[in-house]
Amino acid sequence: MLRIATCQMTSGPDTAANLQTAEMLIRRAAREGANLVVLPELFSLVTGSSEEVLKNAETYQDGPIQSVMSALARSLGIWIAAGTLPLKSPEPNHVTNSLLVYDAFGQEAARYDKVHLFSYEGTNERYDESELYTPGHKPVSFTIPLDNGTDVRVGLAVCYDLRFPQLFRLQSGVDCFLLPAAFTTTTGKVHWEVLLRARAIENLSYVFASAQAGRSSCGRAFWGHSTAVDPWGTVIGQLNGHETGVLCSTVDPLFLRRVRESLPALNHRVEYEL
Repeated sequence: MLRIATCQMTSGPDTAANLQTAEMLIRRAAREGANLVVLPELFSLVTGSSEEVLKNAETYQDGPIQSVMSALARSLGIWIAAGTLPLKSPEPNHVTNSLLVYDAFGQEAARYDKVHLFSYEGTNERYDESELYTPGHKPVSFTIPLDNGTDVRVGLAVCYDLRFPQLFRLQSGVDCFLLPAAFTTTTGKVHWEVLLRARAIENLSYVFASAQAGRSSCGRAFWGHSTAVDPWGTVIGQLNGHETGVLCSTVDPLFLRRVRESLPALNHRVEYEL
């Protein structure tokens, strides 16, 4: 079986401090028997300053944060889905919001650039990620081989992607989805869990969502509640809205197969002509 650790933290503008917390959580997850660790979106930097994000953006496959994540995966012998970090974009004054996955040998197994960019305007808050981020354009998945000879197919998404079921549907054959997130308190308290359960039910897949939590020192308030959902839509684990911690859950291929055999909805999909 595959044991996945969803890590929750409250990142701020101090990258060194964020990395220290992330490493502590990764090492804790490894001690608890995790094969795969998932960090939250923006784990390395949360700031209200676009200039700080641009200054700290790394060149793809050449930067200290990437080196730390690769080295940790290799030294601990575990897979790491390194939340998201800003990578330099060819578009001026923009970065990509990128999720990098490292295998147990420290080699990069996947890169996913967040496709859907969050936009929201309420009474006291406004967000428009397109002002800073260059979107990705394609779904990404990868395979983790298990010791018993079976494979687990893993799909990737980030935060706001959760609202777009088409992205998940395009990733056929996926057994579980990883979703690093930094959901706001405003949207999270009403939409977070129901969307996670919906994506699990629709795709008959596990969903593991690692979140930013609490209030960052830059003033942003995050919903937290990192969550694991099984293919039947049952929440099998959840952290609270403010703690820094690790939630370990298991992907059970036998249970996954039983659910898909008893409810073969994935075989009944129809391509509609509009």
